[in-house]
Amino acid sequence: MASLKEVRSRITSVQSTQQITKAMKMVAAAKLRRAQDNILRMRPYAQRLNSILSNLTALAGEEAVSDYSVVREVRRVLIIAITSDRGLAGAFNSNVFKGVNGLVQNRYAQQAAAGSITVMAIGKKAHDYFGKRGPLLGDYQHVFSKLSFDTVREAAERAMDGFRSGQYDEVVMVYNEFRNVATQVVRAEQLLPLVPTEQPANAPATANADYIFSPSKEEIVQTLIPQSLKVQLYKAVLESNASEHGARMTAMDKATENAGELLKSLKLTYNRTRQAAITTEILEIVGGAEALASSK
Repeated sequence: MASLKEVRSRITSVQSTQQITKAMKMVAAAKLRRAQDNILRMRPYAQRLNSILSNLTALAGEEAVSDYSVVREVRRVLIIAITSDRGLAGAFNSNVFKGVNGLVQNRYAQQAAAGSITVMAIGKKAHDYFGKRGPLLGDYQHVFSKLSFDTVREAAERAMDGFRSGQYDEVVMVYNEFRNVATQVVRAEQLLPLVPTEQPANAPATANADYIFSPSKEEIVQTLIPQSLKVQLYKAVLESNASEHGARMTAMDKATENAGELLKSLKLTYNRTRQAAITTEILEIVGGAEALASSK
């Protein structure tokens, strides 16, 4: 049985840990509110932009074919893995790692065997994990320290240039999609080549609509496509940012609860150990008194 000093030391240590996890939970909750507001404002814009692009592409027809919509035989693949800069977020980062590894095994096994898969790591954890397994495209391990559209745009442009030049035949993003505080879903979303947006069955027909374009509709489409691709990557980064704070808040809340349960167990052990020590001392005193009485 542990001594009273050891149990007291463990109680003090767990109490300190509980204070830290409680503080981290509060910080994550404050950051989550801002991140959640950002992604909730971003989603309608991204959806509307994709809808406008789809309508204009349908109107422009073959004249609007872009370098970003060319479908080639998939020989070289770029995977954009989006994680966080820090840990202590439960399985948040490891789920992305599993998602990338599963994607490679199930979809790009031949490309992996040929060594034709490149990873762009956004977030320090992804940079550390995939950097040990091969060269990375660019250095984006501190994107979340100053998260903005400009910081993500550079990564998007690098991926777009690689696809347009034929360096990559397919570009896929793997990230955590934010659902709520307790739920984050790993998504593998194709960024390039462009996939036609599926229109709902009851959507109004736009192919025959009478629009006036200035400049030409082809020029508008060619301008919107790069912007839409950058917005898609920025949206994925915002989703990951909100998911990170939600996962960390949940993990720290659970850690605080576990620390409380451990404290109860340690205090019970401390009281039992203290009671046993007192009982032993009483028995020793009684035994000593009896020995003195018998010696007389």
